[in-house]
Amino acid sequence: MRDLLSLPKAHLHVHLESTVRWATLREISAANRVEVPAHAGTFGDFASFFARNDLVRACLRRPADFRRIAYEFCADESAQGVRYAEVSFTAAGHGERLGDLGMPLQAVLEGLEAGQDAFGIECRLILDHSRRRSVERAWRTLDLARRHERVIAVGLAGDEAHPGDPFTEVFAAARDAGLHVVHHAGEGEGPASIRQALGPGRAERLGHGIRILDDPDLVAEVRERGIPLEVCPSSNVALGFAPSLDAHPLPVLREEGLLVTLNTDIPALINTSLTTEYANVRDTFGYDDRTLAELAGDTVTASFAPPETKTRLHSEIATWLNSA
Repeated sequence: MRDLLSLPKAHLHVHLESTVRWATLREISAANRVEVPAHAGTFGDFASFFARNDLVRACLRRPADFRRIAYEFCADESAQGVRYAEVSFTAAGHGERLGDLGMPLQAVLEGLEAGQDAFGIECRLILDHSRRRSVERAWRTLDLARRHERVIAVGLAGDEAHPGDPFTEVFAAARDAGLHVVHHAGEGEGPASIRQALGPGRAERLGHGIRILDDPDLVAEVRERGIPLEVCPSSNVALGFAPSLDAHPLPVLREEGLLVTLNTDIPALINTSLTTEYANVRDTFGYDDRTLAELAGDTVTASFAPPETKTRLHSEIATWLNSA
């Protein structure tokens, strides 16, 4: 078996606020006078996850905080063999919270640029918007996205019990502006969530999408359209959307001919990494190196990376597979 750290990878579904090193969070929280536990601990359900996520967000207040977590994201991803990443960030939520709409995004972009130069990784941003929040904030998210070339996409995140229909005009405008659209769908809710995301929601990829198997007609449609799924096995298990890794639908999704990508979603909160995810699917599903290389290649194919980046990464993956 080849070394999985050296497998060149793309990473498409990962939330910046959920990548923060706990030691970093402790230092930032002390500077900003926010009380944080000494250890990350665990959470047992979706509600406790949201509480933990809110704690992380509350610690982030100064431009230096946002620059640091973006820079350290680049360092940590590069160390995992990630060559290209599309990282999600809730820019408007932070900006409204801090009374400066543009500051958090600008600081994150500065941190990513410095991190790219230092660690040889290529990063783009996806600005997400919680379904629980207002349409007005979604428009502000789109306005922020339009201002920066490195922001390539926008989309909905959060509890899928909140419908996506109120936001359809926002995402139609995003597509008209040349931005990509990616929604979380088909994780907590079923096929109706996916149909809304792909129809009125204008999505080009599905964040999660694991509930697609509940509807064979939808499987056929998504397969025919080549819509990629951003699958995050350890996150699905930790949040209760899959009973275990053994029972995770990832292999069935691939067997159905769907374009499956492998991701972490919330790595710092569940103590995983992208290399760990590849090791997990190798060990759990018996995937050999060729299958893992296919999975890595499919993730590159599904990305919004420039064509030259995709060509280079496919070549690097082939070199890895052909190595002794």
